[in-house]
Amino acid sequence: MKDLHGSCLCGGVRYRAALPVSHASHCYCTMCQKQHGAAAGSYANVASAGLVIEQGDGLITEYASSEQGRRDFCRVCGSTLFWRSTASPDRVAITLGTLEPEYAGKVEREWFVENKPAWLPLRS
Repeated sequence: MKDLHGSCLCGGVRYRAALPVSHASHCYCTMCQKQHGAAAGSYANVASAGLVIEQGDGLITEYASSEQGRRDFCRVCGSTLFWRSTASPDRVAITLGTLEPEYAGKVEREWFVENKPAWLPLRS
């Protein structure tokens, strides 16, 4: 596979991102939990220069969730698409749940594990 491909829930936004993925992660910070409505935000970290919005660029809204980060989502369906660090503008984190086909790599990192919810099931 040469690139990652993905889209939002309504299909209005479609993108591709050049490989390689430097790492994939689950982030348990409270901002990711609230934005995703889940235990964590799950991301693949890639070079910003390799991200191409193929369709729906005008549907992407950016939210500055903190001084350190910007979150991009589809303004039609609300799908979380990207997270960008102000400290690393050359990188972008793509939400794993928007990838088509699903991400086949491993998740190597977990962030803010002290916020990992007690209700999250254990691995067996």
